[in-house]
Amino acid sequence: MTISINAAFDSGNIVVESVDGTAARLSIRKDRESDFYQWFHFRVACAVGDELQLAITGLAGSAYPDGWPGYAACASTDRENWFRLDTEYADGTLTIRHTAESPLLWVAYFAPYSMERHHDLVASVAECEGVTHRCLGTSLEGQPIDCLEMGTGPVQVWLYARQHPGESMAEWWMEGALEKLVDPADPHARSLRQKCRLHIVPNMNPDGSRRGHLRTNYAGVNLNREWHDPSAERSPEVLCVLGAMDETGVDWAMDVHGDEAIPAVFLAGFEGIPSLKDEQMSKFLAFQAALARNSPDFQIELGYEQSAPGQANLTMSTTQLAERFGAVSMTLEMPFKDNRDLPDPVAGWSPERSKLLAHACLQTLDQML
Repeated sequence: MTISINAAFDSGNIVVESVDGTAARLSIRKDRESDFYQWFHFRVACAVGDELQLAITGLAGSAYPDGWPGYAACASTDRENWFRLDTEYADGTLTIRHTAESPLLWVAYFAPYSMERHHDLVASVAECEGVTHRCLGTSLEGQPIDCLEMGTGPVQVWLYARQHPGESMAEWWMEGALEKLVDPADPHARSLRQKCRLHIVPNMNPDGSRRGHLRTNYAGVNLNREWHDPSAERSPEVLCVLGAMDETGVDWAMDVHGDEAIPAVFLAGFEGIPSLKDEQMSKFLAFQAALARNSPDFQIELGYEQSAPGQANLTMSTTQLAERFGAVSMTLEMPFKDNRDLPDPVAGWSPERSKLLAHACLQTLDQML
């Protein structure tokens, strides 16, 4: 029996170069109007007991080739529970091996977060007491940019995710954050809702998410390089979110992401902005230290190189919001690989750990305020 491979579904991405029995040679389709590629998500139809060998080729030219060494592909037989597969990388080819235990196997760069699940999440949270739903605008393909708002306090908090659509762990984090915030019994959530007005955008790039992009929207634009001058033609997703932020102001903000190469959870800040204030930076560093105490999954050793004074890239949301509003803003990064701290050989970094990290972040914010 010859296996068959398909990716014609929400967030699907793979090109079938050839199939020979239970072996396949594959490649990844580039983001539309872009040279970025790294995200994959496809289904394998096979027979139980098949010795699958799936070779994804051409990865030396991918967006982040350093992301492949030490990486293990994610898989599921029911699209609910995800585990890691036997994976090796050499000479630009990722080879995935698995003995099939089910007639269908879904394989992905990380556990996907579908647009259907997004709509289920928005619908369920919007029905909760004290929650307001706003559509801030629409994407280039007309999908809504959903914003869920709650809380009666004066501190303006913005949480937003999936500027880069392939970083699906970011919306798993959002699911965890929203579940905590609307739990009437959760003391940190109750405290935050008294102290803050929370504005939560679970998915800033629905077009890229549905199309199976790694990093860009329908126009091939990296939204996290548009915050200095967003436009309706290139980046309406940023334009509408930044416009809403201008209406409310921003005191605290978190932009949620995933990192391909670094096997750790870490924060990036705004140390290079021209108008940097000592109090602003001290609050960021205090949050970082408190999060490290609250979550063993978070660390401060690994991360990005800091910007030199006055040299921050203001096209990015974290630095733009810190400069524009004097906000304590930050970029949260989670790994595609396993977390170097507390590794899990079965699941690696996972949706469940992403959701629990959101709980720790909100607990930390409550403590800071």
